[in-house]
Amino acid sequence: MEQKNLTTTVTEFILLGLTQSPELQRFLFIIFSIVYVTTCLGNFTIITTVITDHQLHTPMYFLLANLAFLDVSDSSVNAPKLLASLLTQHKTISFKECFLQMFFFHFIAGAMSLCLVGMMVDRYVAIYKPLQYLTIMNPGVFVGIVVLAWLGGLSHSAVQIGLLLQLPFCGPNVLDNFYCDVPQVIKLACTDTHLVELQMVFNGGVLLVIIFIILLISYVIILVKIRTHLTEGKHKALSTCGTQITVVCLIFIPCIFIYARPFKKFTLDKVVSVIYTVITPMLNPMIYTLRNAEMKKAIRRLMRRVLCSGREIKT
Repeated sequence: MEQKNLTTTVTEFILLGLTQSPELQRFLFIIFSIVYVTTCLGNFTIITTVITDHQLHTPMYFLLANLAFLDVSDSSVNAPKLLASLLTQHKTISFKECFLQMFFFHFIAGAMSLCLVGMMVDRYVAIYKPLQYLTIMNPGVFVGIVVLAWLGGLSHSAVQIGLLLQLPFCGPNVLDNFYCDVPQVIKLACTDTHLVELQMVFNGGVLLVIIFIILLISYVIILVKIRTHLTEGKHKALSTCGTQITVVCLIFIPCIFIYARPFKKFTLDKVVSVIYTVITPMLNPMIYTLRNAEMKKAIRRLMRRVLCSGREIKT
């Protein structure tokens, strides 16, 4: 039997999921279903509001709509599979589907990280060069930021998956998680993976740490400028930057915990994975709408237009 395992290529992986308790699985299915629906509604509300409200046709809200789209995409890569796995005791995923899931997850996550860098640049220009803001952050620039973010995410994911595909997988095939991810899958390769793991940590974890530090330092510089030099619109600027810092921490801290260390199993891994794959995409639109007066006004205008159009159709 052992000889067979060593010579047979893995065609599917078995996912252990979050829990083996049927009662707890049903409870989690209800909770995560609500979370996923809320994620989609919240982020699509932001996207629709930014597209339909001409007052929000600015670089900051264009980048925010892109981040909302990334949040929905990020959640949709893993949440449906998680929900499906909570309805059955037999949790499997094919080899190809597993690698596609990892590819799109890291593609979107990489684009999201770089999009947050673009949002920081936007705030830096708005605070330090307010008179030249519209000249510097012209449509070509902020569209270029989004394109570079997506290309950067694509490059990051392609490297990760390219390194994984070079490894032989001939058994075992059990993943102690609710979705496929690099730290768990790489441990199932039937060869020495120390060098590849170091490459993965550098390509993922180290870059995350570097970007996170750059973002924190940049926001500190921006906040100092706001507090010492800005008089008009200080509260709005502080609120916007505070919101972005909160989102940056929600995204980067859990990811750094998972990817910026050797791929060893920790008891909190599943909890942290749930936070950044399921919970954070739901919290981001809430944070942006609750702490942004302009966005709240725009959403109310959108709701009024929807209600008025509904009444006109009825009459």
